Amino acid sequence: MKYAIIIPARHQSNRLPGKPLVNLCGIPMIVRTYRQCLKAVPAEAVFVATDDDTIKSVCEQYGINVLMTSSTCLTGTDRVAETVKLVEADTYINVQGDEPVFNPDDIKSLIAEAGKNPDSVINGYCRIKDEAQFRSPNTPKVVLRPDGRLLYMSRAPIPTNKAHGFDIAHRQVCAYAFPKAALLAFTAQHKKTPLEQIEDIEILRFLELGWDVKMILMSENSVSVDHPEDVIKAEAVIKSLGL
Repeated sequence: MKYAIIIPARHQSNRLPGKPLVNLCGIPMIVRTYRQCLKAVPAEAVFVATDDDTIKSVCEQYGINVLMTSSTCLTGTDRVAETVKLVEADTYINVQGDEPVFNPDDIKSLIAEAGKNPDSVINGYCRIKDEAQFRSPNTPKVVLRPDGRLLYMSRAPIPTNKAHGFDIAHRQVCAYAFPKAALLAFTAQHKKTPLEQIEDIEILRFLELGWDVKMILMSENSVSVDHPEDVIKAEAVIKSLGL
């Protein structure tokens, strides 16, 4: 199976402008994410996909392969879909650019699972242990079928009981494996699907289009940097891991 690791990166983030280039302990975040990928796969298999010349310039300074995509991509997955025309692969592995401490072993798990299920959309998840994270609208919560396929994903605190209590819950880990056919079907819509639009969770578009999404268990140490306060959390983890 031929695969490509695609790291989508856009400069215009509403919650944290210039997010991919945020300095984390002296190194731009996009570079840190790239370097985590290199611990799992060779450099020739890793690409940053962006529409921003500044991000492109910084990546080139660090010797990172860059793919220029359009500025009209609705989501990061749409940006990954554009790279199908630029990089030939059977499976496209999407690692979010705002995951600077992403576990390389999780990338290896995605590649292995895609090798066994080459026609499946695959996403990661892990256990939620903190109630504040369960309540946070910034954390997509995952509800699984008994066979491990995605039943639903929401920013709401689910699953819960009649008293709206926190019992057992899981969260999304933003790493995916996409077969080419799934990406082409996803981006052919040219607009967000209804549930995707409401929840602002792009993986829901696959469910709404009739694709099954296979969920695989990943490590719990990923830190998604979406807000200024997340920078402090990420730097703390970087220092604790000696990255």
